[in-house]
Amino acid sequence: MSNLNKLDFSALEVFGRNYLKWVQDVKLHLIVKNLHPAIEDKMDNLVGEAKKANAMIFIRRHIHDALQTEYLANEDPRALWVALVDRFDHQKDIFLLEARHDWQYLCFQDVKSVNEYNSKVC
Repeated sequence: MSNLNKLDFSALEVFGRNYLKWVQDVKLHLIVKNLHPAIEDKMDNLVGEAKKANAMIFIRRHIHDALQTEYLANEDPRALWVALVDRFDHQKDIFLLEARHDWQYLCFQDVKSVNEYNSKVC
């Protein structure tokens, strides 16, 4: 019985701080379980109700309780997936800009002057 409550990885937090890691984990697990067609956007992709239900159970099990309640009306795993992407996917842009800024700042820390930095880069 204790295995029923055990998560495969950490659940998606309410504010989506762990969204980027979570989305990769979900995709990989759905691929392994052969449930990934339930969240893909392909018109010719006919997914059975059992696979949709399994994918929905898996995704809901791995999101915070508050998010489960908020998206309770979503019965289709694709619709839930799109709703979560719309809500949290902007983080890629935020983290990319932050990473670029941090990288530039770190590069300047290794040199004593801007001229020395420019000579190393060029």
